[in-house]
Amino acid sequence: MHTTNDDDKLRYPIGDYKATLFYDETKVKNEISTIRNFYELLVNETKGLTETDLQKTYRANGWSIKQVVHHCADSHMNGLIRLKLALTEHQPTIKPYPEQLFAELADTVNEPIESSLSIILGVHNRFTTLLESMNMDDFNKSYLHPQYQKEFKLYDFLGLYSWHCLHHLEHIKIAKKN
Repeated sequence: MHTTNDDDKLRYPIGDYKATLFYDETKVKNEISTIRNFYELLVNETKGLTETDLQKTYRANGWSIKQVVHHCADSHMNGLIRLKLALTEHQPTIKPYPEQLFAELADTVNEPIESSLSIILGVHNRFTTLLESMNMDDFNKSYLHPQYQKEFKLYDFLGLYSWHCLHHLEHIKIAKKN
């Protein structure tokens, strides 16, 4: 867990993601609920923010609120595709993407957050529909992540994306206070 110093506490305000080896229907439903509610929570946290507010960061050399919102759209679009690949292919190898470089591209730096909020709304509606249609056996399907040389089961994928939503919501809350 990255909680050894103040910068790490800001970088990982809710702690590092910890994979859970035990999943049951209650845990799956709770994590799907986080994904379902993310758009509304994100809109509430960013409502009324000025361009100056959107440039605030949660830590020195961290992403701005604007970059965090755009990153969530990028990440969750990739996540939806990874989920669909794992459900339709036998243990596909997914393509990683350079998220730090994505965060520096013109669409992330210059585009208003409303475009990414729209993406997140659509992606999370589809995410939720797909996740709720899965049975517990489906969550044992997996994909290979070449960057980590690791197999990710879909129950771990679900936990990671649920954590990701809460992780970046906390970044925005911290940045708003700065």
